[in-house]
Order: sequence, then structure tokens, then C-alpha cells
Amino acid sequence: MLTHDQLIAALPFCIDDTAVDTAVDTAVPKYIGKVRDVYDYDDRLLLATTDRVSAFDRVLGLIPYKGQVLNQLSAWWFEKTADIVANHCIAVPDPSLMWAHKADMLPIEVVVRGYITGVTDTSIWGMYEAGDRAPYGVPLPDGLIKNDPLPEPIITPTTKAEQGQHDEKITEAELLAQGLVAPAIWEQVRTAALAVFRRGQELAAKGGLILVDTKYEFGIIDGRIAICDEMHTPDSSRFWLADSYDERRDPQNFSKEFLREWFAEQGYKGDGVQPVMPDAFRAQVAARYIETFERLTGAAFVPAGDFTGRMVQLEGKL
Repeated sequence: MLTHDQLIAALPFCIDDTAVDTAVDTAVPKYIGKVRDVYDYDDRLLLATTDRVSAFDRVLGLIPYKGQVLNQLSAWWFEKTADIVANHCIAVPDPSLMWAHKADMLPIEVVVRGYITGVTDTSIWGMYEAGDRAPYGVPLPDGLIKNDPLPEPIITPTTKAEQGQHDEKITEAELLAQGLVAPAIWEQVRTAALAVFRRGQELAAKGGLILVDTKYEFGIIDGRIAICDEMHTPDSSRFWLADSYDERRDPQNFSKEFLREWFAEQGYKGDGVQPVMPDAFRAQVAARYIETFERLTGAAFVPAGDFTGRMVQLEGKL
């Protein structure tokens, strides 16, 4: 684990933007997302993860080594679940880069939940606490309390949000009625997502973590469904520290929830003046991301070195 001082020293080298320097003198289309830049080649994509961090549907700042953690951890998970479902990863030529197959992306994202939790009125716990015993159309028994494990993991779809907007929550029945996904494709997605989530819970437990819930994106590659984007990272999944879990207190978050909690404590939930993250806190967030990587993979996180520029060097790698 990198020390607090090492993480603070890395702050000036956070990757906010990337540019491709290639051996081929051609313009490559670039698309900027919240946490990664995507370069569009004729037959594949280059995903360049940055150190940008987002919450409340806003980019909130830079966290050292965050991009490397997301990229390498996603690649690790793709390998660990390749026997369950295909994925879009071709190769990882650099800690912050991933070559990916192009996919026909489904117009939905999939949320899988293993615990009843959350703090908003649209969270599964918020809805249940308000008396809804079938949040998002999924029947749940009486008597559950916040942070309880669900009898079985549940899966709910959501359409992809426009920038700055929350994801739209719909039920499985509404998804099919609207024809967003064919029933046969949805059944494949449903089966794969639940199986991958169970694998995630098993591997997380070995690292002393609880995989609480997660979001997956699926596409079609060569006629088969495939998981795309990232997978079981501190950004896309909620992890709790297993030793902190009991029924009398909120478990310790080892995920982006730790960041959200800090902003909420400052009175910010996506609107108004955004508070500035102190360097010491940014180092704490980085430590959580890195520890999640180390707990899950069982390997020490080795940074690629101080990133002193904004160029992604790809000479000889195309």
C-alpha cells in the first residue's frame, strides 16, 4: 500500500486529459466521458482511463492513480468471469489503457443488488422504508431492516442517463413492454449478470469485502452478449469492509460511497457550489481505491510511475 505522503506527492501528476501520440499520422476521433477518454479506431476502441472522479452525476475532481486502479481491476475481473460471459477487453498495453472490441451497446444498464440499502427516496431501502414492498417491481418480504442481505440478489434495469441527469429507473416488465431489449436478449443478460455478481461476491469475500451492489453495461459482439465498460470497481460497485458489517451500524464503505458521504457532509449533493477536496482527503480516497484493488486481486498495487505529461504513448502498439 502506498503511504499517505506518497499519494499526496502524486497529486500534481493526476491524469485529467489524454492525447494519443501514434506512429500513424492520422486523426483519431476522441470522445470524453466522465472518467475515461475513448479513441475510435476502425475496428476497435482504445479506452484511456483518467484520474477524474464523479459522483452525483458530476465530475468532482482528480484522485491519484484512480485510472490505473479502474483499468487494471476491470481487466482482472474480465479474466475471472470469462467462463461466464464474454467481455470487450482485447488487451491492456498500459496500466491506464485498454484495447476493446466495438459492441452494439444495449440501451440499458443493469443493477444487481445483494443488500437492501441506500439513503435516498429512490434507493431500494428508501422505497421499502416508505412502505413499497415491491421496489422496481421486485417483491420483497416484510421485516427487512436497512443493510440486510436480500433473500436472493435482485436485478433491475435502468435506461442510460443523459449527462447531468440521474438514471431512469424502470421495471423489468416496463423494459420488455417498451421493446428496449428483446425478451431473449434480456434473459441472457439477466442470467449472466446474476452469475457474474455471485462470482463477484465470492471473490470479494476472500479479500474481506462484501460486494453489496453493482452496475453492468452489456453489448452485442459477434452476435453474443458481452460485458463492457468497467466491472466491479470502486466506481461501479458498492463494497463494504466485511469486518465492519453488523445490524447495528452502517458498514464502512470501500467504494465511491466514501466520496459521496464526504460531499454530503459538506452540504453538497450535486447542486450549488461544489466544495474543494483537500489534498489529505483526496489521498484518503486514493488509499481506499488502491486497498480495494489489493484486497480483491491479492496483489500489491504498483503504480506505473509519476505521470509527468498528458500524452498516451502508443508507438509500436497499434
